[in-house]
Amino acid sequence: MIATVLAGVGIYLAVGLAVALAFALVGAERVDPAARGAGLPFRLVILPGAALIWPFVLVKWLRSQVGAAP
Repeated sequence: MIATVLAGVGIYLAVGLAVALAFALVGAERVDPAARGAGLPFRLVILPGAALIWPFVLVKWLRSQVGAAP
């Protein structure tokens, strides 16, 4: 039982880290125009939060793509 919970948490965090890295490198600029040109310190600051709330970050990022021009 505990092993299953820990495996689930590990998978959640692994996916969260992958989404957060992609978001910090590419997605932040698409979701918030004020993030354009932000440097490495900003991207490092948003990384932990984006990793923890990655489902919300991913939905917001995907919704911002719907209205984007090609």
